[in-house]
Amino acid sequence: MEMLRQVASRQRSKRLIDEEIAVVTAAPSAAPKRDAIEILVAWSIVGLFVIACSAAVYTMETILMPVALAIVIGIVLGRAADSLARFGLPPIMGGLLLAVFFALGLSAIVNTLLGPLSDLAQQAPRLAESVMERLLPFIERFEWGRLALARGAGEDAMADTVIKNAGPMLGLVVAGLTPALVQTLIFLAALGFFLLGRLQLRRALILAFTSRESRLNTIRIMNAIEEALARYFSIASLVYLALGVVTMLIALIGGLAVPLLWGLFAFVSSFIPYLGVTAMTAGLLVGGLMTHETILLIVAPAAAFFVVHLAMENLVMPAILGNRLEVNPFLVFLAIIFWTWMWGAVGAMLALPLSLIAMAIVEEMREQPSERQLPG
Repeated sequence: MEMLRQVASRQRSKRLIDEEIAVVTAAPSAAPKRDAIEILVAWSIVGLFVIACSAAVYTMETILMPVALAIVIGIVLGRAADSLARFGLPPIMGGLLLAVFFALGLSAIVNTLLGPLSDLAQQAPRLAESVMERLLPFIERFEWGRLALARGAGEDAMADTVIKNAGPMLGLVVAGLTPALVQTLIFLAALGFFLLGRLQLRRALILAFTSRESRLNTIRIMNAIEEALARYFSIASLVYLALGVVTMLIALIGGLAVPLLWGLFAFVSSFIPYLGVTAMTAGLLVGGLMTHETILLIVAPAAAFFVVHLAMENLVMPAILGNRLEVNPFLVFLAIIFWTWMWGAVGAMLALPLSLIAMAIVEEMREQPSERQLPG
């Protein structure tokens, strides 16, 4: 009898185990459908939130763009002000002093560029006609060029088209000056107030979290952002300054007018990825076309600048910045496209700093607590 009870007990245990296995194996058949729907709903909500945020950022461009630029520049100047504190200068005074120097330098650059650009705008029709007169002989060397001129009802059709469109294009530029002036004032005001309240804002962000670990994480993230931006802008400024000097020499050797202006424009435009080098190369090409007759001398300044810029951007900058500030080029390209679509040339200039901020946040949050160290 005892043996029969043991056999029955084993059979019941086996039956219970079989039922549990059946439940476990049968449960996923219904669960994936419910989980997939939940995941789809969650991602849909995230997608709608991203679209709504993008629409808000695009709509509020006039305010958000100068404020974002002021925060990025303010972080860099604030980091430099903290370094000046070692010499006994309070961080607030150091930040304001650096902001004044930055505003004066920006004003000097604008004034330096404004005069030649105003003269260029006044002489745009004559320059366009002169460029077309020089460009037509090169176009006529090709069969497709002759056919295009023939369809255009004469050799003067292309020049007339350029001259007629010069006025509307200048009108668009003038129409954009007023919003640009408003945004400049917002930028300067936001930069000053950010530097004044930078330390209080930093303290408020830290104290917004209750746990010690969260506060330490916040300090680490802010320190990483400041270090990344300060390192990038300091190195980029030196590299692009060297590029400006080389461009000035290229313009001087190439016989272009006002070599100093070419170097200054190269320095400023280099902070705008892709768009800056494109505009600078096209400008040097037009300058060579206005100065020389032979095709080799016309192309030489633009080709030399493009090669030098390519070497500095792809060899010098990565070698100096190091692996810590390396960002995937494809992600940077997507960021540049997105922010250029959002905020134009200023958005393109902010694309890499914003990418560095996002990368610093992700890297600090990814690190394990055992790998972290207390901030200095």
